[in-house]
Amino acid sequence: MIKTKSDYHFYLEEDRKALNVKYRSFINQFVRDMFFPNFIYVFQRKLRKTEYYKNTQSNIFRKLLYLYSFQDYRRYQMKLGFSIPLNVCGPGLSIAHYGTIVINGNAKIGANCRIHIAVNIGANNGSKKAPILGDNVYIGPGAKIFGDINIADNVMIGANSVVNKSVEEVGSVVVGIPAKRIR
Repeated sequence: MIKTKSDYHFYLEEDRKALNVKYRSFINQFVRDMFFPNFIYVFQRKLRKTEYYKNTQSNIFRKLLYLYSFQDYRRYQMKLGFSIPLNVCGPGLSIAHYGTIVINGNAKIGANCRIHIAVNIGANNGSKKAPILGDNVYIGPGAKIFGDINIADNVMIGANSVVNKSVEEVGSVVVGIPAKRIR
C-alpha cells in the first residue's frame, strides 16, 4: 500500500519495469504520451496516483486532489474495460492487454503479477472473502479465480482456468476447469 511519496515512486518504477516502458527524458515522454500513448501505463500511473492521494488525505487540498484524481482514474477504467479497485495490487503490476479485467475490492495481489485479458478475481456466493495472490503470479487469458483461497508465489494459472481451491505449492502450474496442478 502506498503511504509515502517514496512508496509512490517505488510503485511507479516497478510498474514501468513490469510493462517494459523505456525511460525517456521529460520532453520525450511528453511528446510520446501526446502522440503515441501507452494507455495501460497511463492507467497504472493514474491508479497509483489515486492510491497515493487516498492513503495520504490530511487536509482539504489533498481531499480535492484525491477527488479529481479518482474521476480521472475512473474515466480510464471505463475507457480500457478494467475494474481494478484501489489498494489491491502490489508493485510491478503488468496488465498485458486492454479489455475486461474484474477484481474484487477485498482481493490482494502481490508484487510482479501479470494479468491478461478477461480475468475475473472475485468472491464466491456473496461472501466478502476474496482470493489472496502471492508474488510473481501469472494469470492467463480468461482465468477465473474466486472464493476464500490463497495462491502461493510463482504460480502460473493457465488460460481459461477456473481456480476455486487454494494452490499452496510454490512454483505450481494449474490449468483446467476446475483447475488442477500439472507441475
